[in-house]
Order: sequence, then structure tokens, then C-alpha cells
Amino acid sequence: MSRPDAAQEVALPICTSCRTPIILVEKGTKFLCPKCGVIVIWRCARCRKTGTNYRCPNCGFEGP
Repeated sequence: MSRPDAAQEVALPICTSCRTPIILVEKGTKFLCPKCGVIVIWRCARCRKTGTNYRCPNCGFEGP
């Protein structure tokens, strides 16, 4: 059985606000939705810095 290469092993998280991949060295963050606590919200450094809104796909909660 062959081993997949590194690009196939790592799935980068996607920013909930801008939908761009968050690279591992970036100062992104993740947290559970403050309202429903079900969905993990990912935020890239740029969206955190600019206060770009995000929306929970489960309950519709919107936050800065």
C-alpha cells in the first residue's frame, strides 16, 4: 500500500468569513459557535484583524 504525499494528508481549515484556506503558520483561530456550540468557526488573521463578520451555518448566528 503506498503512502499519500503530504499535500493529500493535510486538509487546511477554511476561514468561515472569507472562505480562504488558513495556512498553519498564520495566526488564525478556531472556536465553537457562541450560540449553538455545534459548529467550529475558523477565522483567518486578516478577518480577525479587520473584524469581518462570520455566520454560523448551523444556527445563523452572526458575529464580528
